Amino acid sequence: MLNRGTAQLKQYLKPMSKEERTAFADRCGTTIGNLNQIIYGNTTCGASLAIAIDRESSSEVRCDDLYPTADYQYLRNQKEASSA
Repeated sequence: MLNRGTAQLKQYLKPMSKEERTAFADRCGTTIGNLNQIIYGNTTCGASLAIAIDRESSSEVRCDDLYPTADYQYLRNQKEASSA
């Protein structure tokens, strides 16, 4: 059974061609094989990969859902505090 983040990732990749998927994985610093392993629950997504996927998907696949144990809100608050 897919969790919310892996379901988002599967849906995001679904309409892409093989070449587009490969390019997306490259931009995220991984392989399409690794993304498939994450989707099907054979491996987990780390925080840095979750952030890369969020960035490269323009937040269509949210890091909060792919790796929910990281405290992303803390990081967002730090960014806001430093720009004030």
